[in-house]
Amino acid sequence: MAGSGRLTTHVLDTMHGKPARGMRIELHYVHGDHTHHVTDSYTNADGRVDNPLLDEQQFDKGEFEIRFHVGQYFERLGVEIKTPFLNVVPIRFTISEDKHYHVPLLVSPFAYSTYRGS
Repeated sequence: MAGSGRLTTHVLDTMHGKPARGMRIELHYVHGDHTHHVTDSYTNADGRVDNPLLDEQQFDKGEFEIRFHVGQYFERLGVEIKTPFLNVVPIRFTISEDKHYHVPLLVSPFAYSTYRGS
């Protein structure tokens, strides 16, 4: 059942102090012990995806997971890390209301944080 909400994200590269351009982002719907792929996106120059991950037509309540491909992003930038730590950062969350959900990621090669934004 489609709702009136939407799901957006953005990524900030805290190592370089700028938006994370060109990071691959996957969205999955979580169903029990497995997931269903919904969409793939890449961040733009502002660290955002050009369109919502879920718009009003696709929006639905449930459990979702955004997978941020941070290892690939830092490798592409040429960041030399002797022992890589973060590869794919999964953020699993529940959409329970027909509202705007914004799930940003602040990331370096060794740490990340997120929150429910607006």
